[in-house]
Amino acid sequence: MAKKPGKAVAILKAAVKPKAGGKNGARRRIRAGDSDTKREVEQFLYWQAECLDDKRWQEFIDLFAVDGMYWMPASPEQTTGDGVPSIFWEDRDLMSVRLKRLGHPRAWSQKTAWGTNHVVANVIIEEESAGEIVARSRFHMMEFRNDSTRHFAGSYIHHLRRTKDGLRIKLQRVDMVNAQGPYEYVLQAWV
Repeated sequence: MAKKPGKAVAILKAAVKPKAGGKNGARRRIRAGDSDTKREVEQFLYWQAECLDDKRWQEFIDLFAVDGMYWMPASPEQTTGDGVPSIFWEDRDLMSVRLKRLGHPRAWSQKTAWGTNHVVANVIIEEESAGEIVARSRFHMMEFRNDSTRHFAGSYIHHLRRTKDGLRIKLQRVDMVNAQGPYEYVLQAWV
């Protein structure tokens, strides 16, 4: 005897129904059958994590659109990074400044061996319209530095734009579960 779908299944089905809006109703919530977009976004997010873990900083920055922003709010209630304190609120120019500092021969904080390992999962496509995609995912990053390990975890929201060069990041929001926690030293690179 087949089991009837429970309440959770009904909620899930309601959450993935097409969403009206945009020009001629073009904005929609992605359904389970739209796996090509989801796979493309997953591969993009995995590549971004690889760039960070391999310290390929310029390749990481190149994943951002010319007007792209990297944002880590100080608290999850923040709705903008503009004009309010944030852990990161960087355009490509500020990312390039950080890249130069990371690679500078006198950057003593970079002299000790250190590395990161990112796991990105639970990728959900929230919206897709007119060449733009909003994706939500979860991450866990382990950082090893100075013989100690730190863990950072939370969620990403990527606002992606389709370009002739592939997907590019218009805005990446990083909400860390432990953003308010005390740290012995500040974050040196992107999470």
